[in-house]
Amino acid sequence: MLAHLQLEGSPFEVGQALGRFGAAALQHYAQASPAWATVMRWRGHPRVAAMAALVRAHHPAIWQELQGLADGLGLPADEVFLWNCRGDLWAMAPDGCTTVQLPPAAPGAAPVVAHNEDGDPAFQGHCAIAQVVVRGGARFASFVYPGSLPGHTFAATAGGLVVTVNNLRALEAGTGLPRMVLTRALLDAPGVDAALEGLRAAPRAGGFHLTLAQAGRPGIVSVEFNDALVSVQAVERPAVHANHMVHAAMAHRPQIVTGSSGHRQLRGDELLRQRGAGPVDPLDILFDAEDPRYPIYRDRADDSDHENTLATASFTLGPTQVDWVVRTGGRRETSFRMRDALRL
Repeated sequence: MLAHLQLEGSPFEVGQALGRFGAAALQHYAQASPAWATVMRWRGHPRVAAMAALVRAHHPAIWQELQGLADGLGLPADEVFLWNCRGDLWAMAPDGCTTVQLPPAAPGAAPVVAHNEDGDPAFQGHCAIAQVVVRGGARFASFVYPGSLPGHTFAATAGGLVVTVNNLRALEAGTGLPRMVLTRALLDAPGVDAALEGLRAAPRAGGFHLTLAQAGRPGIVSVEFNDALVSVQAVERPAVHANHMVHAAMAHRPQIVTGSSGHRQLRGDELLRQRGAGPVDPLDILFDAEDPRYPIYRDRADDSDHENTLATASFTLGPTQVDWVVRTGGRRETSFRMRDALRL
């Protein structure tokens, strides 16, 4: 079950409202979660202080959003900032996801991006689709977790930009902007080119895989980034991306490939090979019965991601708008029907 939020105001006010929405769930999570305890060990570290200074300097509005988030959560601001740096500090932070990228099969056809949002099962029933209007920024709609900035999951903007995000468990990170701040900033970009320009120019700490697409633009872009590199590839044939780096430019970077992520990548590639040049239903891949996210596999000893699918989004990019749907619980029935940044 996903809530639906409509938020509007200053960056602090929007963050505060997001915090109030997630307060009960995150406070309970913070008391019981080994993941939270692991991230909090970085409290007071000079690297974290340097990252905070970079956010204040480069993205003061997002810093205000984080301050509002902490206020609404009723938690110390330094702890909330740390939680939003979790993947920059700890390779095994509990975030997952799988994305299917389907470029146009013929001239004039619509690109399709579909995405499983895989997260900590403790947040099941405590997440939302948020329609957000931040004063001075873009309008967007995004899947949101309790206590986290929007933008590191899946989202679409009023300008027709689509962003989906996959975790990368890199073993190296720099002193830069937290990756969740970078993806939040992408939602203010007018389009794919500006998003890439901003990402390349930014000092980066950790990294993600991004799928970027835009209404009126025929292609899909696959991006893997970390502190040192931004690798950009045009998606020229149907593809799948799980939670580890697969671009040739990133192959030498040290990372953790969990059993679940490795399996999903191989299985998704195999399903695409089986279909050859035929049509691809992305849900056949995202809801594949051999995916360890689903109940028959949930107790696998090598499933070290500790995540389950919380929502599935499918985006169809037309010439002037993005039509998308959100499903929950691994079901094909639609829970939300969206157009750009609005619920229909």
